Amino acid sequence: MTMTQPISAEVATRAVAGDAVIEVQGLHKVYGNNTIALEKIDLSFMRGQLTSLLGPSGCGKTTLLKIIAGLLKPTSGEVLVNGKPVRGPGPERAFVFQDFALMPWATVLRNAAFGLEVRGLPKSEREDRASHYIKEVGLAGFEEKYPHELSGGMRQRVGLARALAVDADVLLMDEPFSAVDEQTRRKFQEDLIRLREVEKKTFILVTHSIEEAVYLSDRIVLLSPRPGRVAEIIQPDIDRNIDPDMIRREPAYLDLIDDIWRGLRHYVE
Repeated sequence: MTMTQPISAEVATRAVAGDAVIEVQGLHKVYGNNTIALEKIDLSFMRGQLTSLLGPSGCGKTTLLKIIAGLLKPTSGEVLVNGKPVRGPGPERAFVFQDFALMPWATVLRNAAFGLEVRGLPKSEREDRASHYIKEVGLAGFEEKYPHELSGGMRQRVGLARALAVDADVLLMDEPFSAVDEQTRRKFQEDLIRLREVEKKTFILVTHSIEEAVYLSDRIVLLSPRPGRVAEIIQPDIDRNIDPDMIRREPAYLDLIDDIWRGLRHYVE
C-alpha cells in the first residue's frame, strides 16, 4: 500500500460536508508578532471518525485544535460545529489535555465528574455517569484515589473519562499519550480503538507520531511547515478488526508509515 494521492481541501470539504460535525472554513491565524501560524485552512471532520493532525513541529496542529475547541480565536475564517459558528468553548466539544489537567485535591470520581458538576447536574447523576466512564477507561476500583496515587497513564485515563462523561459530540485530544511510557502508550492506543467503536464520537487527535496516526486514524490531515496549510489528506486502509498487535505487523500499516516519513523527511533535515 502507498500513500493516497493528495486531496485538495476544497474537494475534501465537498466530499464529506453532508456528514460533517465540524467545518473549518478559510481559517487564518496570525500571532501578535506577525507570525502566520495557519493559512487557508478548509477542512471538514466526519461524524464518528478519528482524524489525526500530523506535521512537523511548529506547523500549527495545536493552534488549529484550540481554535476548534474555542480556546483561541482565528484571525479570519470560522469554525462551524453542527452548523453553528464557534464563539468559544461549548458542550458539544470536550478537550483532553496533554498534561492531564486534573485537580490534585479531588478524587478520581470527582475529577471525572467535574464537567458535569460545572453543568449543575445532581451529584448522584453525575457520579453514576462518571463511574460508568471510569470503568470504560479501565479504572474501576480507583474511584476514591487521588491523582498523586496514580501513574501517568492512569491520570490520562481520568482525563479521558472526564471528557467522555460530558457526552460531547467531539473529543479533541492534544498529544494525549506523549507523557506516558511506550508500553502504556500502546495499550492506550488499543483502548482508544475500542472506545471509538463503543462511543461513536468524533475524535480529533494532534500527534507527532506517524505510527500513532496510522494506527488510530480513519483520516490523517498532513499540515505543511509554518504557515500551516493542508498539504495532504491520507486515508489509511487498515483493517482494525484484527488483533491489535497484528495491525502493527501488517504490510499496509508499515508501508504507509514509510510513505509518510519520506514525505516529511525533508522538513526535518
